[in-house]
Amino acid sequence: MLELINIGLSLQDDSGSKTVLDGINLKLQDKKIYVMTGPNGGGKSSIAKTVMGIYKPTCGQILLDGEDITGKEIYERARLGLGYAFQQPARFKGVTVRDLLSIAAKDNEIDYCALLYDVGLCAQDYLDREVNSSLSGGEVKRIEIATILARKLKAAIFDEPEAGIDLWSFQKLTEIFETMHEKYDTTLVVISHQERILNLADEVIIVTNGTIGDITSREKILGEISELDSACRCRKSCQRGGRADAGCDR
Repeated sequence: MLELINIGLSLQDDSGSKTVLDGINLKLQDKKIYVMTGPNGGGKSSIAKTVMGIYKPTCGQILLDGEDITGKEIYERARLGLGYAFQQPARFKGVTVRDLLSIAAKDNEIDYCALLYDVGLCAQDYLDREVNSSLSGGEVKRIEIATILARKLKAAIFDEPEAGIDLWSFQKLTEIFETMHEKYDTTLVVISHQERILNLADEVIIVTNGTIGDITSREKILGEISELDSACRCRKSCQRGGRADAGCDR
């Protein structure tokens, strides 16, 4: 459904041109959950922003349902059914949740109550509230996801959606992704390091040094995390008695 073919990306910084992505080849199938993980600075967000047209690739092609969208602008990709959720969603003073959902839906017929229910919010409490600083980070993220559902996207990318929210909101977030997977046809790509989100993945994409290091199962990656935890001396120390002075060479 969504295919990246030999994508390369170079960006300018103070020292000149820097290669950020190198030879990215990736096929994402319909109605699957992909979790993209890997070290910080490895290129995960750069892949997402290149898919959305925020960054223009230096080389390669991006295909959506067989159509070459490499040269299309952000708004054109949005019209074709691609969506991107930032780590910190925007707030809109003077714009209500109802307004935002209506703008997102455009010509789609929507059920406001059902949309908000699917993201764990009560329509009666939220529809007429402004999307401003009175809402918590978790509330704004759930409202942003509701706008994505209203758009009925082909593929939605979430960039570290757990950033800046509390534990309760994070628990609701994982439930929302499960609901989206069960009820909607949208392909989900979630950039995350969190085990709970990794556990939702149909496939895990490991990105490192601007390349795809591996595409694997959640069972394999979670098993490797478990092995690392069991070998970590400071983690063992905490399990024995809560000491925080143990070193760790892992």
